[in-house]
Amino acid sequence: MASRRTLGPRRFIAVAGNMGVGKSTLVDFLSHQYGLRPYFEPNDENPYLKDFYGDMRQWAFHSQLFFLSAKFRLHQQLGRVSEAVIQDRTIYEDAEVFAENLYRQGKISERDYATYRRLYEAIIDELRPPSLMIYLKCGMRTLSKRIRLRGRPEEQQIPKTYIHRLQELYEEWFERYTLSETLIVDTDELDYIQDLVDRIDLFEKIESALDLSISSA
Repeated sequence: MASRRTLGPRRFIAVAGNMGVGKSTLVDFLSHQYGLRPYFEPNDENPYLKDFYGDMRQWAFHSQLFFLSAKFRLHQQLGRVSEAVIQDRTIYEDAEVFAENLYRQGKISERDYATYRRLYEAIIDELRPPSLMIYLKCGMRTLSKRIRLRGRPEEQQIPKTYIHRLQELYEEWFERYTLSETLIVDTDELDYIQDLVDRIDLFEKIESALDLSISSA
């Protein structure tokens, strides 16, 4: 598919949302549509992830520190490139949703969480925020179905209560997020891959939001 238009140099689109909501699909789609360089979640690189799913209390702090450092490196990379980029899940979500959830559930101790937050806050002070944060959301039934269908072994044992808590934290975080222009996309019924009307509507919303961010910069 040919690009409709480019978004200009150094545009940074971030795609946020719970597991199973469709982030990677949208990142793939928009990277081809607009000629964006994609940056994906480094799940496969995390040496603690399998252990974490088996014993969250033992490995939560280690796993979250890995993701924090990996996302910092990714943000540094995309901050150095001159072309427009798009990222699948940001450093903000790692801290404000996933680490926060583990702390609230007693999987990360208060001392370790305080250390984590100090490091996170020092890091984000040095980062360039996105030009646009796209927040994907859908209902729990849709999330559970998509997680089941994509069949990642480590995700199949995750309790629905855990996913539901993440959903609530995403809502809390996004309500207070103010670092950039934002766009909410409900993916329950949206079919921008097959449906031309949905696709055009999505493009118009993205381009309008980016125009706002450019004019206010």
